Amino acid sequence: MTDEDCMRLALDEALAAADEGEVPIGAVVVSGGERFEREEPDGCGGVRVVCGIEGGEVVARAHNRRETDRDPSAHAEFSAMCEAARALDRWRLTGCTVYVTLEPCLMCAGLMVNSRIDRCVYGAADPKGGALGTLFDVSHDERLNHEFEVTPGVLADECAGMLREFFRARRKKRA
Repeated sequence: MTDEDCMRLALDEALAAADEGEVPIGAVVVSGGERFEREEPDGCGGVRVVCGIEGGEVVARAHNRRETDRDPSAHAEFSAMCEAARALDRWRLTGCTVYVTLEPCLMCAGLMVNSRIDRCVYGAADPKGGALGTLFDVSHDERLNHEFEVTPGVLADECAGMLREFFRARRKKRA
């Protein structure tokens, strides 16, 4: 599975959120496997680097449900990490990668530190609340007890486009 393959699964979850009237953010957690990077032809005479996880297993999927559940913590990645902990029967998510369509907020990035994930891959940056490099960088704060790798911008245009369209439609409906 490439990072793009996993992000497409997260985008499927984001679509499910939108269908429920929720902000379209989705997440998946992949456990195990070996991380890889390889060069592939880009179709234009050049090459591109493709990253992913060989042999990993999707152990959790979730999407935003804050409105539906009336729960301020019901963010896609937060719910997916909780589901992954239950599926793996452990609170430490060592060996796991979280894929999420929008850069995590402070709450979700804090849970990533506390659950000891190995890596987070996100789609669109969040200029108003991003805590993995945009406003803050919780993933590499030496004052905390855990650091993890971050891969930003995977399918960023698709992830951001879905959010833009959702809010455009919402504004149009209100007008």
